[in-house]
Amino acid sequence: MTTIGFVGLGHMGNPMIHNLLKAGFKVYVYDVVPSAITTMTKEGAIAANSLGSLAENAEIIITSVQTGQQVTEVCLQHDGLFSHLKPGKLYIDCSSIDITTTHALHVEADKLRIGMLDAPVSGGVAGAQAATLTFMVGGHAIDVERAQPVLKAMGKKIVHAGPPGSGQAAKICNNMLLGISMIGVCEAFSLAEKLGLDQQKFFEISSNASGQCWSMTSYCPAPNVIDNVPSNRGYQPGFMAKMMLKDLRLAHHAAEAVDAAIPLGAAATELYELYVNQGSGELDFSGIFNFIANKSIQK
Repeated sequence: MTTIGFVGLGHMGNPMIHNLLKAGFKVYVYDVVPSAITTMTKEGAIAANSLGSLAENAEIIITSVQTGQQVTEVCLQHDGLFSHLKPGKLYIDCSSIDITTTHALHVEADKLRIGMLDAPVSGGVAGAQAATLTFMVGGHAIDVERAQPVLKAMGKKIVHAGPPGSGQAAKICNNMLLGISMIGVCEAFSLAEKLGLDQQKFFEISSNASGQCWSMTSYCPAPNVIDNVPSNRGYQPGFMAKMMLKDLRLAHHAAEAVDAAIPLGAAATELYELYVNQGSGELDFSGIFNFIANKSIQK
């Protein structure tokens, strides 16, 4: 069985590793937070005392961290992953980061004859826990094929989006659409309530009409309408609002680079900036429902 090295044991990494272990993979783990490593070793993972140790012991290395700078540091810093990975090993980045950084990492990996895939995910913590994530994969077909057994242990849909960088491009576009649609659903529920419509009745109608979308039927921002969503537990994440804002900013920078018009993406970015700046960055991104419903947006 393939030996995996996993860096980044947070909200997403923890359940992804759990599913790798469940599938029978041997998994070495590393994180800057020692308690996160301890938690995973109790589930059967093996603690790596450094990035170098992890890289030397694993055949396939996965990172799941928050920013492009963090991925760059993990891979390219002195004594980082790339200084220890031997030719022929495979590196998979499941973080959601900027395309420029991703392309730079692919270039370095090619120089070192390391296979690399950018493979950000969709599905959130619930999808990571249930092993139902969607992987959007950029890279060479031979590396995608090699990664299939590992990715299938963590997700239900693996799509080869195209050459290096395509996975990140897909994730940026997808999350921009998600941010826009969530705001639209929040506005609709807020207006419905003010017009005297029962929230459950509005859901029953719109979820079976032309307003239906994932933000409504799978992640409803109005509390106590559907089960097992952050809105039912005080908007505890889930997918933090500050991470949605990060992804919307990535979309903004990507659009600028290719001269693409994203007026609704820009509006969504402004709204999430207001929401995060009022101190709600650690709450789930669907919590913007209360922000909109309370009319606390100041122009």
